[in-house]
Amino acid sequence: MSHHSASKYNISIDVKVQYIEEQSSPNDDRYVFSYTINMLNKGSEAVQLISRHWIITDAEGKTQEVKGPGVVGEHPYLKPGEDFTYTSGTIIHTPVGSMQGSYQMKASDGQMFDAEINPFTLSKPQFLH
Repeated sequence: MSHHSASKYNISIDVKVQYIEEQSSPNDDRYVFSYTINMLNKGSEAVQLISRHWIITDAEGKTQEVKGPGVVGEHPYLKPGEDFTYTSGTIIHTPVGSMQGSYQMKASDGQMFDAEINPFTLSKPQFLH
């Protein structure tokens, strides 16, 4: 990939994770997390999010794959400098896990590219007594 195209397509992705205690049930191996994603278009082309692809891994190495159109039912369209934030959630069977994935984006010039989401940790806070 030439340096030129790298500057045209550049999505910055920031993730914040929260453990949802009231929906979780450790006795049933049910740990619920919400994640808030902020995506910022740092490139020079407007882009639209077409689909998402997540790989969610629990502490036992079990993975679930999630693919689908859009995010939270939307296909955000971001001009250069614009951002979009949404919150979604996931359930895993262990107190700790991780998520990673990518968003499939389409630039205004017709170019398709993937915006990578670096792995982030899902972790139930540990309280020390």
